[in-house]
Amino acid sequence: NALAANYGGGSVAAFPLQKDGRLGAASAFVQHVGSSVNRERQERPHAHSIDLSPDNRFALVADLGLDEVRVYRFDAQKGSLVANQPAFARLHPGTGPRHLAFHPSGKFVYVINELGSTVSTLSYNARAGSLYELQTISTLPKDFTGENDTAEIRVHPSGRFLYGSNRGHDSIALFAVDPGKGTLTFVEAVSTQGKTPRHFEIDPSGRYLFAANQNSGTVVIFRIHTSTGRLTSTGQTLQVASPVCVKFVTAD
Repeated sequence: NALAANYGGGSVAAFPLQKDGRLGAASAFVQHVGSSVNRERQERPHAHSIDLSPDNRFALVADLGLDEVRVYRFDAQKGSLVANQPAFARLHPGTGPRHLAFHPSGKFVYVINELGSTVSTLSYNARAGSLYELQTISTLPKDFTGENDTAEIRVHPSGRFLYGSNRGHDSIALFAVDPGKGTLTFVEAVSTQGKTPRHFEIDPSGRYLFAANQNSGTVVIFRIHTSTGRLTSTGQTLQVASPVCVKFVTAD
């Protein structure tokens, strides 16, 4: 199956994958309804991302327009999406959830909020597919007063660190993860040496972070310190026109 979130229309869908790789007709389609407090950005639903739980039983949708993380029961055989009970976790009004990431333990979900420049920590009940907010914390240094929108979020493979990107402050925020509670402590925000880091990715070894600066046309490579999670530039910069996504694939 391939799952899709439609930002402009505020809906989600699932499509079966054919043996030749083509998509079949949609096996599920769900239209979100509602709005939130930001009249310019939250005038209607804006489903920004959809992610499957580690056990493939639930699909979680970050809806920026509703300030909700919607939860659907997912049947891989049928390709169906059915509202869970409870059907969503509501975040603080005006935060604008964008993307999310699971902790390797499967016990926590982290949501980066585009409009609020924050990260929310949610406890996750894998059996019930339910979420409960534990904490919301800023991605910005306390002395920053400019405009900012967050973008991407990643948990380090070790589970000890979390990273989120700031567009405006143009940085990668680093958080230390409490191993028991799952809550976050802000450590620092490191410049991406470019403009508008819309996306970044951690390589499979967990040793490097690739920051994609959309408006400066660069992908800057940082080294991740294994003991602290801190980032230092490797001095390597790739010239890429308007990079918006970085993915690693297995070579044959």
